[in-house]
Amino acid sequence: MPHLVTILKKISLCAVLGVLLGMGSLVPAAQAANPLEMNFWLSGPRYDGLLPSCESALPQISSEFSEKEGKYWNSALAITGYDRVRETSFRPWTSDNIPRRYCSARALLNDGKPRTVEYSIIEDGGFAGYGPGVEWCVVGLDRNWAYNPRCRAARR
Repeated sequence: MPHLVTILKKISLCAVLGVLLGMGSLVPAAQAANPLEMNFWLSGPRYDGLLPSCESALPQISSEFSEKEGKYWNSALAITGYDRVRETSFRPWTSDNIPRRYCSARALLNDGKPRTVEYSIIEDGGFAGYGPGVEWCVVGLDRNWAYNPRCRAARR
């Protein structure tokens, strides 16, 4: 008799698991938003692809570089000028992605050493999504290794 009870427990456990799995297969698949939802709440991003030139980001990079060096690395390094400013890529991925302009420049530092700066200008990438944002990396001075190796992650 105890053997029959254990068999019945196993059968009932299998039945419960079968019912749960069966109910899980009845859940409807996820679907895209309908036109009504798209018009009111899920409008999505509207990117124009109108980004400023590579030269327009240089003052911001100089300012942020000086602040980072002084505040976090206790260094007096500063960018004194730029040359060889060029665009390396514009919207390198599909048009559905956030538009970016990738640039490269040679920065002249106050220690006398020229260094390459890799940076991108991102549409609506500024504070709270307003205005263009800039991500940058100075080759050889990426001390927290955010874009390692040699600022490769900052390039296209």
